[in-house]
Amino acid sequence: MEVIPAIDLLNGRVVRLYKGDFDQVTHYDQDPVELAQRYLAAGLTRLHAVDLNGAKTGDPVNLPLIEAFAATGLRVQAGGGIRDAVRLEQLLASGAERAVIGSVAVQSPDEVIGWMSSVGAERVVLAFDVRIENGTPMPQTHGWTRGSDITLWDLLDRYLAAGTRDVLCTDIARDGTLEGPNISLYADCARRYPDVRFIASGGVKSAADLPALAATGAAGVVSGKALLDGRLTLGEIAQFLQDA
Repeated sequence: MEVIPAIDLLNGRVVRLYKGDFDQVTHYDQDPVELAQRYLAAGLTRLHAVDLNGAKTGDPVNLPLIEAFAATGLRVQAGGGIRDAVRLEQLLASGAERAVIGSVAVQSPDEVIGWMSSVGAERVVLAFDVRIENGTPMPQTHGWTRGSDITLWDLLDRYLAAGTRDVLCTDIARDGTLEGPNISLYADCARRYPDVRFIASGGVKSAADLPALAATGAAGVVSGKALLDGRLTLGEIAQFLQDA
């Protein structure tokens, strides 16, 4: 299982949100590019970057930082505010290896399937941020401020037929909480869709969560707050990868 550090950007600064709430922001006094370089120096090869301005407003103002991340040599998957083909092409042209598409993937599947056909399904990671309602994961949109009436399973069925293989799934009730990831959600995802490479996100609190997630069949895990707060160290990640 791949471990992917996350850098969330708001107005050019490194931040984390609590449960996706823009009114509950933690700012970190770290230079975003220096932080990315530190992850690269520790042997990590991929970075997950989120333009929170873009996620909220549709205007990805942090694109220069995405470009700087890609210039370090990290394989960058980035998202936030990709709501049309122009923004998608802009992001990929900046050096991002993969574009992470969230809200529009829920609202306009046919449109996103068309983009995948144009740029290649391998260059798109679908990001489904879900709330668990009566045991069923329901995708949210617009920086987690709006709900939807379609289930995660219905969306995955549709995209799998179009060639999707990489899916980032976040339980937003866990995101930024350090309460531990939703193990049962990712086990269910992997059981239902064994051909999809699921990336888990939300709630990682310590190194103990890594083998538990790997056991679900997840292909990767994104960690933001636990790394930034020192609850999960780069040394512990290296040990996990060595033991895997």
